[in-house]
Amino acid sequence: MVLRGEIQDLKQIAKNIESREIQQNSCSSELSIVCKSRLQTKNEIVLEEISENGREFIILHSNGIKVKRDITYKNSVIFYISILLALFSIGLLALTYLYSKVLSYDVQKPINLLNKYLENINEKALHNIPTEKLPQDFHLLAETINNLINRIDFFIGTQKELFIGASHELKTPLAVIRLKNQVLLMRKREPEEYMEALRLTNQKVDEMNKVVSDVLNIGRQESAQFEPPVEKDVIQLLKTQSTDFTLLAKAQNKELIVLLEPTNFIASIQETLLKQITQNFLQNALKFTPQNKKIELKSYINSNNYLTIEVVDEGVGIDEKEDIFAPFNRTGNKSGVGLGLFLAKSGADSMGAKISVKNRTDGINGTIASLELKNRLICII
Repeated sequence: MVLRGEIQDLKQIAKNIESREIQQNSCSSELSIVCKSRLQTKNEIVLEEISENGREFIILHSNGIKVKRDITYKNSVIFYISILLALFSIGLLALTYLYSKVLSYDVQKPINLLNKYLENINEKALHNIPTEKLPQDFHLLAETINNLINRIDFFIGTQKELFIGASHELKTPLAVIRLKNQVLLMRKREPEEYMEALRLTNQKVDEMNKVVSDVLNIGRQESAQFEPPVEKDVIQLLKTQSTDFTLLAKAQNKELIVLLEPTNFIASIQETLLKQITQNFLQNALKFTPQNKKIELKSYINSNNYLTIEVVDEGVGIDEKEDIFAPFNRTGNKSGVGLGLFLAKSGADSMGAKISVKNRTDGINGTIASLELKNRLICII
């Protein structure tokens, strides 16, 4: 095995001999120099490698000078180094393989434990995953799964509460209609009594129709939650809605004041959900605000650079100790099923927005319903 550096070294020795800088008798035992007649062509260099008596030599012929060097020891060293490098590489591969097996086992063990917990979870017995038996690195994953489980548990509980509430809301008017009809069938009545019974029946049917409509709206909203977000000008959407509600407010001897800032706010949103939320805010404000009072619809950029939408009324206010977002929770003495704010909260959660309803603190009775959009801002003008 001839190294490039070895060849360069022999070339330099031959060059030095030609310039008489090295004498033949000054060479080491592994180097021999023989000067021949200059039969070679000028600048011709011949290199050969030979073996003699179990030893290896490299010979360089340059301009009639023969330089011979013993490279047995160097070749042996290189050979053993190559063997050691090969053994080291094999050992390193073996250690890498063993380490990967141990690491995969350490990773697989907590994953199997998580899988075991998840397999035992069902909708009738939801429980959080304990983190005590998991490595520290898996605590964040377990907490994320627990948050998801809590959300599923809340959703299932809400659906059950909604189902029970809807059944109750439908059962009461049906019972009234049935009782009234039974009374009418006991004996013949005057036409006016039949007319009164029909009016009562129509009233109860309207109440049941309202419940069914709200339940259908919940179904539509759940479908709208899968609506892909699109880039819309939120301010323009609010202006369009405010036009319709300004006319409604005027018809009820109320005033709707619109204060929208900034001029434009382009964001990626689910338009249907946003319309349902703001519509609920405005409908509640009109419902609870007395005649000759004011309602404000305004928007502004808050300190977090999010768009906040507020509807401020002059109504009776709310009991802040109650969960006003629970289904079938009625506030005040106005008619209604009590699903509006529940729908608004569900829509806000789906949009990743923050919703709140609180009493005014400026000395005037009324509430402030607000929605903070946390969607990705595209452009503010």
